[in-house]
Amino acid sequence: MEAVRVECRSEHSYAQRPVALWWQGRRLAVEAVEVEWRTPRGKGFRVLCGDGQRFELAYAELEDSWQAQAI
Repeated sequence: MEAVRVECRSEHSYAQRPVALWWQGRRLAVEAVEVEWRTPRGKGFRVLCGDGQRFELAYAELEDSWQAQAI
């Protein structure tokens, strides 16, 4: 996993739905959230981006940080 910047919708809680992530200097729009889960550390998402790439995103709530891994 690698530290990344993530833009997300936050209507009733923070990190409700990722809408874009910054990967290797490029902004990738999230086309679909395929799977969403919760862990003791925070939230996790598997997303499909507009260019066809898939990522696992992890949001660590206490650290207020995002990490991503291309899958």
